[in-house]
Amino acid sequence: MRIILDTHAFLWLMADDRRLSATATETFADRSNEAYLCLASVWEMAIKSNLGKLQLPLSIDQYISTRIQEHGITLLNITLKHIAVVEALPRHHKDPFDRLIIFQGISENLPILSHDPAFDDYTIRRIW
Repeated sequence: MRIILDTHAFLWLMADDRRLSATATETFADRSNEAYLCLASVWEMAIKSNLGKLQLPLSIDQYISTRIQEHGITLLNITLKHIAVVEALPRHHKDPFDRLIIFQGISENLPILSHDPAFDDYTIRRIW
């Protein structure tokens, strides 16, 4: 199965955070699954780091490069196809980074590993 990691899911998985559900942990640990991290998540982390709302042990480029290589995660580029979905997407969720992750889930027909129940208002499968 191919899955997109929501930003918080990625960060919690990297930190082995106790807020992770057993399903989230097992899904990520299953090496037959392919995990993707949206570039919008990387952008969100960089902004939060700059604002002092997120502390990372390395610079954002070093942190992301190291973690995706260690865990076999693929970066999911943002394409015009992903952005075009915004025209038809209801505004259930106002966070622009989450909306782009949702767009990508819809466009690529991929479930999203996320704790956020607001994702359930969209036509995507949320795993938690």
